[in-house]
Amino acid sequence: MAFYDPADPRWLSDPWPGYAELRATAPIHHSPRGFWVLATHADCLRLLRDRRASSDATNLDPERTPEGFADSPGAPRPGDALVAQGTEDTRPFLFRDPPDHTRLRRLVSKAFTPRMVEGLRPRTEHVVAELLDTALERGEIDAVSDFAYPLPVRIICDMLGVPVEDQSRFHAWSAALARGLDPEFMLTEAVRKERFDAVVAFAEYFFELLADRRRSPGPDLLSRLAATEEEGDTLSEGEMLSTAILLLVAGHETTVNLISGGILALLEHPDQMARLRTEPSLARSGVEEMLRFVSPVQFTGRTLLDEFPIGEVVLAKGEFVVVLIGSANRDAAAFDEPDRFDISRVDNKHLGLGFGVHHCLGAALARLEAQVAVSELARRAGSIELTTDRLVYRDNVILRGLAALPVHLAPA
Repeated sequence: MAFYDPADPRWLSDPWPGYAELRATAPIHHSPRGFWVLATHADCLRLLRDRRASSDATNLDPERTPEGFADSPGAPRPGDALVAQGTEDTRPFLFRDPPDHTRLRRLVSKAFTPRMVEGLRPRTEHVVAELLDTALERGEIDAVSDFAYPLPVRIICDMLGVPVEDQSRFHAWSAALARGLDPEFMLTEAVRKERFDAVVAFAEYFFELLADRRRSPGPDLLSRLAATEEEGDTLSEGEMLSTAILLLVAGHETTVNLISGGILALLEHPDQMARLRTEPSLARSGVEEMLRFVSPVQFTGRTLLDEFPIGEVVLAKGEFVVVLIGSANRDAAAFDEPDRFDISRVDNKHLGLGFGVHHCLGAALARLEAQVAVSELARRAGSIELTTDRLVYRDNVILRGLAALPVHLAPA
């Protein structure tokens, strides 16, 4: 019987045939690694919307903890870096449940409403225009490092109030944290150390920057976080630091994969690129299709707070469940011709941005950045061609994305 093992390299290079096999033969199964796996859209959606599914891994039953999920004794944990700053509670709200999740998310959610994000459109268009000016002048670029990466980094740093001169420092730190999201058994000691060192670097940086914002507040999001204590809300130093790090890393890592993966999908489907050029209004539905087709987040995990009957099995309290978003987004039971890339697809109920209380906080921002990026690229570049026949993906299993996307551009 087929089963899901994230250590299998096929899930990086080409996961789609494996997902199809799982949906056909083992849509609900217990992996030899020690966790349950859901592969269909209906089952993934059902779990994500259920309050018995917790994002807090401390709810794991010790006797049911999957292989390699627990840190080895004495190993440095990412949160230790924040504790070293004199703090205690270090988990970002992404890994918490209500009411803590609700309280922390509320503090930053107003900055990411559709209305507030729409106000960022002129800045986003300006950054995209700058990047494309340079790209078209050069002719040969890496669409990841020269286009997909700098756009969301600049925007989220603008929102947080991170000085322009500091933005280049975050690339390696952020990549180390993103890689460190993968299951522990997949991480070498060197990768774990890089993750720990990245949290230390981020914590030290934001510790100083938040102190500066307390002395000299501005209109940015960090100033608002620094002011919450004065407004009567409860926000510990650790919560402030972990929230700042989460917003910076989550504010661009998945969007980089969405934009670069979306560009690749357009290049591999030239008829869809042609449609986008002639019908720029398709950028909106096109980005939804990219979220489905590319699935920048391949899976997420939940711990069960109570028994959970699903299909013909009953999952026990304390079990860990892997929700295969990438598989759900290619499920023929939910999408017509799911392996077809169609930028005009309607009723696109993908799970690319999650679902339920943990639905992506920055969904509106990611959509805006991707829409502007791909529509302007299609409009301004008369031709775009891959300059390699061997694409390489980064080692990240959860946040699957291209390591590079070398292309040749010519102006329209």
